[in-house]
Amino acid sequence: MGILVGIVGHRGYSGAELIRILNKHPHVEPVLLDHREDAGDGPKLRRPSGLRRAACHPDSVVSQNLAAVFLATAPEVSMELAPAFLHAGAKVIDLSGAFRLRTPDRYRKWYNAEHTQPELLAEAAYGLPEFCRAAIPRARLIANPGCYPTAANLAIRPLIAAGVVDRTAGIVCDGKSGTSGAGRKPSQKTSFCEVTENFSAYAVLQHRHVPEMLQISGLDESELSFTAQLLPIDRGILETIYFRSTYIKSSAELIAIYEQQFGQEPFVRLHEPGTFPDLHAVARTNFCDIGVTFDAATGRGVVVSAIDNLVKGAAGQAVQNMNLALGFTETDGLL
Repeated sequence: MGILVGIVGHRGYSGAELIRILNKHPHVEPVLLDHREDAGDGPKLRRPSGLRRAACHPDSVVSQNLAAVFLATAPEVSMELAPAFLHAGAKVIDLSGAFRLRTPDRYRKWYNAEHTQPELLAEAAYGLPEFCRAAIPRARLIANPGCYPTAANLAIRPLIAAGVVDRTAGIVCDGKSGTSGAGRKPSQKTSFCEVTENFSAYAVLQHRHVPEMLQISGLDESELSFTAQLLPIDRGILETIYFRSTYIKSSAELIAIYEQQFGQEPFVRLHEPGTFPDLHAVARTNFCDIGVTFDAATGRGVVVSAIDNLVKGAAGQAVQNMNLALGFTETDGLL
């Protein structure tokens, strides 16, 4: 038997991915914590039989000896549950947006709701290991990044850090996602008849993931234009980032920036200049694939970043954070 970790929200898409990944983890065994949203007789996602179950209560941290608890829940539910699980002694890895931003004011602006646990915002570590690895093992509470910001920041931050972007020209980030990014709760917008043979933009200039992109990339809101678009597929995110530069002379120079940043990273794969990732290559993996090109004559650069929104964009990255938090090898269960 491995170390036990709890999953709240195990009937959602991200929760199901957590079960899939943790069931092949060499050191961890999942325990399903039955929250009120997991009750009822609705359709159930396919999962292995014989999994441990326990009540979604802080007492389960002690009775089950849980080292960590994943919250694959809505932000308001995460804010309700996180303090009690932390107090009981478990590390909490939250997959919602509840603890990703740094101030209650920013949360109020982008989520249109009050933050009920503002003291935890200052404590939470942002769980994008490629940039925040040092803080994660020390943290009790880890805020797993959003799916769009994961793909965006892995593509944008190295450019900003290298100082090669003409920030007066702005950066355009064109993001496309499969429908599972909207969660499992039924809605007209994500119903089959609305999505199939269709393609649509949503939350234009107002997407709640924008402040995460700004927070990690170092951009100001006026410098980034982000548009989210819904693909008629079940999973995957592909983002195309457009920028201008007078400092880069070739695609080779551009990819060298990423090689310097990510050369030792286990979950970032770089394409040869002029070749680009697609969604099939990253499906059901924890990889982020990045491809670039640059036109010196016009100073135009393009970066394409692809992830599986349910893995590197959610459950896989959460397990990556758990590995760091509990002292396992970072790639355990993910390669």
